Amino acid sequence: MLSEPIAPDDAVDYAQVFKALSDPVRLRLFSLIASRDGGEVCVCELTKQFEVTGPTISHHLKVLRETGLVGSQRRGTWVYYWVYPQTLTRLGRVFSPA
Repeated sequence: MLSEPIAPDDAVDYAQVFKALSDPVRLRLFSLIASRDGGEVCVCELTKQFEVTGPTISHHLKVLRETGLVGSQRRGTWVYYWVYPQTLTRLGRVFSPA
């Protein structure tokens, strides 16, 4: 984006990502998942970090999933989340000067 104008279709995609990350809870969830050693985290560990209800956390995680920022897998009772590495690369390119 800094080296050439963003294409119209890319602008729509990026806007959805930035909209998803514009909520403080979702941004913090994304950060907690992305910074996790081992690459994934159980929802049971995420809910402890917030003063909102479990259903609210589930809603925010759903938004992150639907936007393509995180992936998830149910294992028994719990759901585990991870950030797609290509998502981090793509977001990094938005602000890269070259």
